[in-house]
Amino acid sequence: MQFTSERRLDSGVLEREFTLGEIPGILWTPTEAPAPLILVGHPGDVRRMYPRLAGRATHAARDGFASVAIELPGSGDRPRSPVAEQARAGLRRALAAGEPVDEIVDALVLPLVDQAVPEWQATLDAVLGLPEIGGPVGFSGGVIAIGIRLAVVEPRIAAALLFAGSFVPRAMFEEARQITIPLHVLLQWDDEGNDRQMALDLFDAFGSTEKTLHANLGGHTGVPEFEAEASAQFFARHLRQPSATQR
Repeated sequence: MQFTSERRLDSGVLEREFTLGEIPGILWTPTEAPAPLILVGHPGDVRRMYPRLAGRATHAARDGFASVAIELPGSGDRPRSPVAEQARAGLRRALAAGEPVDEIVDALVLPLVDQAVPEWQATLDAVLGLPEIGGPVGFSGGVIAIGIRLAVVEPRIAAALLFAGSFVPRAMFEEARQITIPLHVLLQWDDEGNDRQMALDLFDAFGSTEKTLHANLGGHTGVPEFEAEASAQFFARHLRQPSATQR
C-alpha cells in the first residue's frame, strides 16, 4: 500500500490517496485513533463519485469512523473489460425492450464480484495494518452483490448497510441466505433501473436475524437526507459494541 497524496479537509479529517498494486483508493481518518473502519462502496469511478464519497466519509468521521474507498474493476483509469461493456449495453437494451435480463445480469455482475471482493479483502488487510485503524469493520453501499459476497466470506465485517439499487444474479440468493451479520437495507421504491420485487425477495432471503428495510418513495438518487442519520445510528450500534465482532 503506497500513499500518493495527503491533505487535511476543513472538517479536520485526514484524506490520503493511495495505490494498492494497480488499485487506486482513498482513505479518510478522523482525529481519534484507532478508529473503526467502514468500507465505502460505490458503483464505479472514484473521481466521478468523489463528492458523495467524501461527504459520506466526513459524516462517518464525525462519529469516529475511518472510511476507505477503492476503484472498482473496469472503472476510472483501470482497464475496461470488453465482455462487461457488451453485457452493460445488452442490459440497457433488454430493460428498454422489457425483455428478460437474468443471463445478462449474470454475465455482467458475477465476474465483477469475483474480482472486486478479493481486492476489497486485500485493501482490508492493508488498512487494518495501519496503527490509526482498528476494528470492527462495516460495509456501506455500493454494488449490492459485492456487499453480499463480502458479508459471507469476510469474517472481519461486523455489519453492512446495503443499497438495493442494482441487479443481483439469482445464483447469489443462496449466498444471501448465508449472511448472519446485522443488515440495514435501503430501497428506493420508484428506482427506474432496479427490479423492486427482486429487491424485496432478496431482503426476504437474507439469513440475518437482525435485518431492517428502509423503503422510500423516489428514484435511484432520491434517498432522503434523513437516511444518513439512520445509517450512522446503525453503525454506531454495531461497530461500537464489543459484541459486534461476533457473527
